[in-house]
Amino acid sequence: MTIDVPSEFQGTVIEKLGKRAFIMKDMKMHENSVRMLFEGPTRGLFGYRGMFMIDTKGEGIMASRFLEFRPYAGFIEKRAVGSMTSMESGKALAFALGNLQDRGQLYIGPQTEVYEGMVVGNTSKGDEMVVNPCKAKQLTNMRASGTDESILLTPPLQVTIERGLEIMSEDEFLEITPKSTRLRKQVLQEGGRAKVKRKED
Repeated sequence: MTIDVPSEFQGTVIEKLGKRAFIMKDMKMHENSVRMLFEGPTRGLFGYRGMFMIDTKGEGIMASRFLEFRPYAGFIEKRAVGSMTSMESGKALAFALGNLQDRGQLYIGPQTEVYEGMVVGNTSKGDEMVVNPCKAKQLTNMRASGTDESILLTPPLQVTIERGLEIMSEDEFLEITPKSTRLRKQVLQEGGRAKVKRKED
């Protein structure tokens, strides 16, 4: 992989690619920019393009090509966050998502069809959470007619094939259909996942 970036961003690029099992083979300075040549596993690039754009503020240029097959480069840690997994099946509601977005990044918006075991977001603290995105607000006699309209939701993180391969955990599948791409647990029922975890421990 060949990368051209302003010299101020080279440290960040080297650090991020190092965590993805890439090794720098060459580096050349030219005025205020630097060209770096890396070699590493193709799987280490999953999800990196978006991160590269952010890290270099859109000023970096990246080009990659297949070199050859090599021995397994070892485990690559893709993320440091946990998963928010739905415990219910149905339509996600804005009220429930409004409470969940404080815990991390959501992958779905309101009115999205969800099912038990589907991953609906991630948790910023790295913990696994089982949540109910279909939970409605309790009705009361004092409820105002426009209360639900005041819920402000952050746009969800769209799960694409490349992004899904980047953020999925070892116990998850990337589910690809003609209309959508989503993450789900390999074992959909919470009780089943607990049994699997006890066996592994």
